[in-house]
Amino acid sequence: MSPALVPGGFAIFKQRDFTLYLCGRLFSSLAAQMIVIAVGWQVYHITGRVLDLGLIGLSQFLPFLCLSLFAGHAADRHDRRLIILLCLLAFFSCALLLFGFARLSIGSVLPIFAVLALLGVARAFLLPASQSFLPNIVPVSLLGNAVAINSSTFQVASIAGPSVGGLLYALGGAPWVYGTAAAMLAAAIGLLRWVKSHAAAAEAAEASWGDLLEGLRFTWRRKTVLGAISLDLFAVLFGGATALLPAFTKDVLHAGPDVFGYLRAAPGVGAVVTALWLAFSPITRRVGLYMFGGVAIFGLATVVFGLTERFWVAVTALALMGAGDMVSVYIRGLLVQLETPDVIRGRVSAVNSMAIGASNELGEFESGFTAAWFGLVPAIVVGGVVTLLVAVLWAGAFFPVLWRLQTFEQLKDHRADGASRT
Repeated sequence: MSPALVPGGFAIFKQRDFTLYLCGRLFSSLAAQMIVIAVGWQVYHITGRVLDLGLIGLSQFLPFLCLSLFAGHAADRHDRRLIILLCLLAFFSCALLLFGFARLSIGSVLPIFAVLALLGVARAFLLPASQSFLPNIVPVSLLGNAVAINSSTFQVASIAGPSVGGLLYALGGAPWVYGTAAAMLAAAIGLLRWVKSHAAAAEAAEASWGDLLEGLRFTWRRKTVLGAISLDLFAVLFGGATALLPAFTKDVLHAGPDVFGYLRAAPGVGAVVTALWLAFSPITRRVGLYMFGGVAIFGLATVVFGLTERFWVAVTALALMGAGDMVSVYIRGLLVQLETPDVIRGRVSAVNSMAIGASNELGEFESGFTAAWFGLVPAIVVGGVVTLLVAVLWAGAFFPVLWRLQTFEQLKDHRADGASRT
């Protein structure tokens, strides 16, 4: 068994820098989830158009797409901790702007979309830096444990953030949500200032196109990495039911922002339970089967969610979606980290971030567009069916090497075979 995959439970918390980073990530993720809740409900309340729910994602994705390659290069050439801090400062500023707009009770969504575009710029730099930061603060023997615990922290935020955000919105409106999010981001910034990175300093260099594209070239050459990233991209892109939750809550369940918060938290419940299980019992056998199985569960649960009009069925389906997605996220995260040298980890993480951004933010736009085109429920159900089709095509036609992947140790054999042919 690879030392990176040895179970460690909560032993990782003995690492001071990881613990500080994790607490800061928890606060910042909580704030981000609360902002998502408030923005979605506020925009739908102002316009009543499902297409605008899609535009929330698009307004964040476009700047993200344009800047991701530059952000990956920055993560490899500059202090990743400093980049994370600057991005959190930008998030804090955005929360304050949204707080001001809510206090003024603006009747237009354009200023909100402008702030979301700024958030997209910050996320473009935050994701590559944060994804490539873990190997700089934990030993490789605890990396698998760190990936699982780090993912579970995000999912805890996905549970608590929407629930707290929905309740705060119901009690005091959007200003309460944005004000609380700003306070949490300030706490995250304070914690991250105490984290020490153990990465070797990189030589400063201008960002040539060759350097910028190295992450794309590396991903294209490593078919296991390409397959894992593209599988998540297309599966979640078409299965983005969570973007339609404000409309689903109002128009199907006929409920308010508190129920919306519970529904938005449900995927996080399934994901965090799965992540904690993975922290103590990491996947070391039948890796490909687990990854495609997780995507299949995500797709099937999406179909069930779209067809139901019962709250508890919807909550259960959303929790299963979170559980299936967590298995895929865990395997992809470990695969990318173990396959990538630290010198280009930021640029490869940027490619991974573009896939995540496309599947999430662009997926939100796709869901909003299709819902406006042929209806809310059909858009959700068709998205789940397409996700299942993607899993079948990737396993059987495009990337059978992933389907046959038994252990992470096989990655070493693939690299050795590739080196022997060159």
